[in-house]
Amino acid sequence: MLGDVLAAALAIGTARVVTPDPEGETLAREVGATVVEDPGGGQGPAVSAAVAGIEPGAILIVNADVPCVVPDDLRALLAATPAGGIAFVEALDGTTNALSIPAPAAFAQLYGRDSAARFQEHAHELGLESVSAAIPNLVDDVDTVEDLRRLHLRLGPRSQLVLAELPVEATP
Repeated sequence: MLGDVLAAALAIGTARVVTPDPEGETLAREVGATVVEDPGGGQGPAVSAAVAGIEPGAILIVNADVPCVVPDDLRALLAATPAGGIAFVEALDGTTNALSIPAPAAFAQLYGRDSAARFQEHAHELGLESVSAAIPNLVDDVDTVEDLRRLHLRLGPRSQLVLAELPVEATP
C-alpha cells in the first residue's frame, strides 16, 4: 500500500516517509522519497517528525493505508484547501486519512478515534478556515483484509499484487 501512496505523492511533488519498518524504508528510498527517522510513539510523533523543518506552503499528510489514491486525488485535496487553511479527509470511522496544512505549525498530534473532528476544532482554535474533503480514494482506507477485497478494483498495482497473492479462503 505504501508503494501505491508514494507513487501518487511523488507524481505531484516530493515525499517524506516515517516508518519503523525496514522494508518500508527501503521501498521509500528506492522510489525517491526521503526517509525521516521514526521517533517512536505512534502516528502523531511520526508526522511531527516528517513535517519538521518544512517551509510553509502546501503540505499534504497522507496515511499509507489509502492504496486507491492517485495523483488527481491529491490535487483535489490541495484544490479544496482554503487559502492559508486546512483541509482534511475523514475515514468512515471518523479517523483522519489525509490532511492539507499551510505550515508545520498548523499540525497537531490529534490522531485516533474521532480525530477528524479534533483536527477541525484545532483549525478553529488557530483561526484557520477548515474544510472536510470527501475524496473517495482518500476516504477508503484499509484496516483489514476484507477492506482490501472490498476495494480490489480500485487498488493501485502494488496492492493489487498483494491481494492476488493472499491465500484463497475455503468456502463452505
